[in-house]
Amino acid sequence: MRSHLLNDKTAARYRRTATAAVERVADQIAATDRPFTGITPDELAPRFDSIDLDQPLGDSTAALDELESVYLRDAVYFHHPRYLAHLNCPVVIPAVTAEAVLSAVNSSLDTWDQSAGATLIERRLVDWTAGRIGFTTAADGGAADGVFTSGGSQSNLQALLLAREEAKSVDPSDTSKLRIFASECGHFSVQKSAKLLGLGPDSVVTVPCDRDKRMQTVALARELARCVDKGLIPMAVVATAGTTDFGSIDPLTEIAALCEGYGAWLHVDAAYGCGLLASRTRRHLLAGIERADSVTVDYHKSFFQPVSSSALLVRDGATLRHATYHADYLNPRRMAEERIPNQVDKSLQTTRRFDALKLWMTLRIMGADGVGELFDEVCDLAADGWKLLAGDPRYDVVTQPSLSTLVFRYIPSDVTSPAVIDRANLYARKALFASGDAVVAGTTVGGKHYLKFTLLNPETTLSDIAAVLDLIAGHAEQYLGESLVHAS
Repeated sequence: MRSHLLNDKTAARYRRTATAAVERVADQIAATDRPFTGITPDELAPRFDSIDLDQPLGDSTAALDELESVYLRDAVYFHHPRYLAHLNCPVVIPAVTAEAVLSAVNSSLDTWDQSAGATLIERRLVDWTAGRIGFTTAADGGAADGVFTSGGSQSNLQALLLAREEAKSVDPSDTSKLRIFASECGHFSVQKSAKLLGLGPDSVVTVPCDRDKRMQTVALARELARCVDKGLIPMAVVATAGTTDFGSIDPLTEIAALCEGYGAWLHVDAAYGCGLLASRTRRHLLAGIERADSVTVDYHKSFFQPVSSSALLVRDGATLRHATYHADYLNPRRMAEERIPNQVDKSLQTTRRFDALKLWMTLRIMGADGVGELFDEVCDLAADGWKLLAGDPRYDVVTQPSLSTLVFRYIPSDVTSPAVIDRANLYARKALFASGDAVVAGTTVGGKHYLKFTLLNPETTLSDIAAVLDLIAGHAEQYLGESLVHAS
């Protein structure tokens, strides 16, 4: 069994096996003509029934053949131009190349003695991102810092942990008084984080949005004042730069001013909108983000990186001390005194992948402008798609996009029942997924079911959007026709 360990004696075997796997995936991608096969769980599950995990195949070719049957053949492929569903981006080749390197070397980013240069690469990328946000880093006499995370939910959790601890340092008496303010369009991880932090079900105050799905600052001001009047403590405001459903960007400058006035921590969830940091034409949409106390970025959304590649950035690196715990076997306090750079001092995780290498290789090969151009392309496509939807009498589109998301629904000309229209849209989405011709997402707006295009693939065209809209209308009309026959 030692022959399967990667080391100096097995390097040739590793090269052959890895090359075979890459070729298998490349062949599958080249042959993919639709984003999904439409297979159902009931159809796929039986393939696993005969697999005995206690009886190995003993051969990489046989294992790859099996993998093709149970996974590769029926995977959902985000690179296809008609995958239009969730915040899943096609990935750039430099980042995939980095995956091969980081997986084989297998550095762990918790301590210097497990990572060496990997730690310095992550720290340099943290400084680079902080600079793009507008924070001042140590190189320029500032204190901004950060750490890579598993994704936006973890970044939001850590940001609110820091905010809670900062609020407790001012008034440690009763954490039940702490309140977090987030818009009705914000990410569910805010409520989940509050629960994990032991803040109670009433700790998150929901702030309404305007017609463009942006947090209403007048409403936020009212809720902050009400909070103080009740003797409660405004712990944090979570503003969003790119909501999951609408891609909307909250008025960051106005929200920052309110936070400063009330002494509340400002966290900006830019998991989606962080791609604007690399844009040469849309960076202004993030005006005010530099006044945040913390920012979430998900490179695996709008920087075209493989999952996972994310980070939490803070304006004052000293606040990261709230995540620090010194373990004698790992990062004893003396190491900090000796200025040994242990990233575990900043992280909620201990063992952690070298995900930063993917972004490093991307920037070193493509450059930030190259990434920004890709994101600008999908934003331009969304703007054109909105015009197409707005001019199509079959559809109602919710709001003009700030980023690359379109929320809409099919409205038949001769049906007035909201419940029937809802069912037609639900059916159309399911039927489209079952066909494998395209994949779209769904959400609710005002209690009604809507469909959603999340455009993150520069290869998607306006013709693709038009074709998928025709497919949706066809499925919805089929449902309505069948419903009419059954009703008669």
